[in-house]
Amino acid sequence: MIVAMTDAPLYSFTSHISGKNAKVQIYRDRIEWERPRGVSGGKITAGIMTGGLSLLATGVKNGKSGTEMIPVKNISSVTTRRDGIMNSFVSIITSGNTIDFRVSHGEAATVKTVVTDLILGKYDAAVEAAAAPVPEPAPTAAPGVDVTEQIAKLASLRDAGVLTDEEFTTKKAELLARL
Repeated sequence: MIVAMTDAPLYSFTSHISGKNAKVQIYRDRIEWERPRGVSGGKITAGIMTGGLSLLATGVKNGKSGTEMIPVKNISSVTTRRDGIMNSFVSIITSGNTIDFRVSHGEAATVKTVVTDLILGKYDAAVEAAAAPVPEPAPTAAPGVDVTEQIAKLASLRDAGVLTDEEFTTKKAELLARL
């Protein structure tokens, strides 16, 4: 059975993976990335040098495209290491594989924080806290208002037919709870 995953990503970025740019999305339960088909720099250079004959022979786009997904529950560690002046590698380590995402230094810190928080279950706690009902503060009587006067007014409205017995009882209970 295929289940549609319609949740929004927590974080998205573009990374250089295995010689290709990939669109990476981090969700609460998984990390997904897609390497689109595209033209490599080497293919363009060969095409120019051969007057376009190599592009005719091999085609413009290469076949090294695809998608991959890692469930967060399979991630055992996340590390970063510098790769030159401007970029860093973020390594996602699972029991059977290590995936390196190459991003800017600043983005590497953000990606590592998001993945680390997922591993530690911090997003689950935040979601549970957001889903928990917030208790309403107990209503208080307006300053200077006499509760017995209010109940007497409600009784007269009930006797006049403006309020039903049920409405009167509910309002009376609310007023008594304020005491």
